[in-house]
Amino acid sequence: MHRRTPLALAALVAAAVLSLSACAPSTSPTPSGSPDADSSVVVRLALEPTNLDIRQTSGSALDQILIDNVYQGLVARTPEQEIVPALASDWTVSDDRLTYTFTLREGVTFHDGQPLTPEDVVFSLTQHRDNAGWVDAGTLANVTGVTADGQTITLTLSEPDSQLLWNLSGRAGIILKEGDGVDYQTAANGTGPFTLERWTRGDNITFARNPAYWGTPAKAAEVVFDYIPDNQAALNAALAGEVDVVTGFDANLKTQIEANGDFSLVVGDSTDKGTLAFNQTSGPLADKRVRQAIRQAIDHDAFVEALGAGKTMYGPIPSLDPGYEDLSEVAPYDPDAAKKLLADAGAADTTLTLTIPSFYPPTISQLLVSDLNDVGITLQVDSVDFPTWLTNVYTNHDYELSFVLHTEARDFINWANPEYYFTYDNPQVTQLYTQARAATSDEEAAKLLAQAARIVSDDAAADWLYNGASVVAVGTNVSGFPSVNVNERLNVTELGKSDG
Repeated sequence: MHRRTPLALAALVAAAVLSLSACAPSTSPTPSGSPDADSSVVVRLALEPTNLDIRQTSGSALDQILIDNVYQGLVARTPEQEIVPALASDWTVSDDRLTYTFTLREGVTFHDGQPLTPEDVVFSLTQHRDNAGWVDAGTLANVTGVTADGQTITLTLSEPDSQLLWNLSGRAGIILKEGDGVDYQTAANGTGPFTLERWTRGDNITFARNPAYWGTPAKAAEVVFDYIPDNQAALNAALAGEVDVVTGFDANLKTQIEANGDFSLVVGDSTDKGTLAFNQTSGPLADKRVRQAIRQAIDHDAFVEALGAGKTMYGPIPSLDPGYEDLSEVAPYDPDAAKKLLADAGAADTTLTLTIPSFYPPTISQLLVSDLNDVGITLQVDSVDFPTWLTNVYTNHDYELSFVLHTEARDFINWANPEYYFTYDNPQVTQLYTQARAATSDEEAAKLLAQAARIVSDDAAADWLYNGASVVAVGTNVSGFPSVNVNERLNVTELGKSDG
């Protein structure tokens, strides 16, 4: 059946969702028939994880499918970023924001049949906090105590943490079975509406409905995540009836996929950030004038228009996240100003190298080469496979310019971390982020984040080419597929298919 090169990546980012005609947000089609309880729904994804250990392996590819569907925490989040109950039926927060009290649901079991106990919650949160190598361990650093009294779980904090509930809705809050012997690299044992049925490496991951689920059962009996990196191959699979939903859809193929009436295109907002990173530790990019010149040399409107989806973006926070504001005045498109900045910096005739993962469409590189060439910068493109990008750019910081689509929501912390591959180091930003985290109201936290984001943009710490959209081709017999932020989290509990 299959038609693609196997891809096994420790995905830091999710799919290359770039192209679509300039579509307004839209909603999923409404099938005429009722979902078939025995249906199997096939969903195309682009990037396959290297392993399934969500505790220790970075990458949106794991969050995207495992959280909500297989693993759960005390709380969860909706695609619109609202915090909602999950394994806790409710919670309260003390007036001083130092004590969080949760009521743990009763009657919950893990997929292997073991009961969820309050001790599992204490174990999971404590282990995640205390294992520095686990992803997002630092987000629980302010939690000084986790205790259980009956079904009441209490978290005590050393100082207020405006991000705590958000972090508990992600990896740091996942509840595992204490003493579990599961091999997390290849298997899973959660409490969610789906069990991990099988993983055929290089091809697909299959979930099956959890018959013992504590909540509303999943509508589909089975969901197959079919990994197809190539967009043309994904289109072919859809037209051949091999997949029911295509995420990360290439807009240039819009007419083709809608031609036979079996699919509709759905566009939603996302926290995807097309980020052009500047290594500012040495060389021309250490000069803010050069970085600012690059930003002003890029026609962001034309960029979005050419790619077809999403919105322009001029700072590190997307519109779905707290602290967003329009920063377009910080780096307006102005090639003449860019040329002057380069001349002032003694960089009027500069050659730079762009390192970019090879799975992104060439449109990105072509636009950058053209825009920078117009102001006197020669851009050499080094297209590399993703493992090479992870080693050279992400780990070793060996690059000048780099492009990656960052899909994670509320990831401003990366701009407050001088060790991150962005190489941006501004103590004032770090301090503002720290203050935002310690804020006692969401409004105060957002205000502080906005201040920090403006500084990051003023410093030309990077350029943000666009705020991407969730672009999905959905079968007209499919219902319940999310339309917002699907590259980050993909809850498929409501997903159904009417004709089995």
